[in-house]
Amino acid sequence: QVQLVESGGGLVQAGGSLRLSCAASGRTFSSYDMGWFRHTPGKGREFVAVINWSGGSTTYAGSVKGRFTISRDNAENTVYLQMNSLNSEDTAVYYCAARVRGKMNYDYWGQGTQVTVSS
Repeated sequence: QVQLVESGGGLVQAGGSLRLSCAASGRTFSSYDMGWFRHTPGKGREFVAVINWSGGSTTYAGSVKGRFTISRDNAENTVYLQMNSLNSEDTAVYYCAARVRGKMNYDYWGQGTQVTVSS
């Protein structure tokens, strides 16, 4: 079992930055690939970024590539999402999720953190 807790959301002006954190429980954090997703009422759930278990491989959605950076600290059981050049389209509830390395489906999800970008 893995429990995930996101933090770092809030209200930011367009063009600003935020850094989200996701703290994971358990001693097997490095066994999991970690992803960030976001949800809006209009678009539903949207993939944002994923980082593999070692941190050596990352993938981004086209809409955030070049602006967002996913990273992880396996010693601290934490994954981060640095978000720069935010715009109103980035307003959403952001979730982190964990999947066993090599698997496709995410088995564990956090409760989400709200990010609101004002224009």
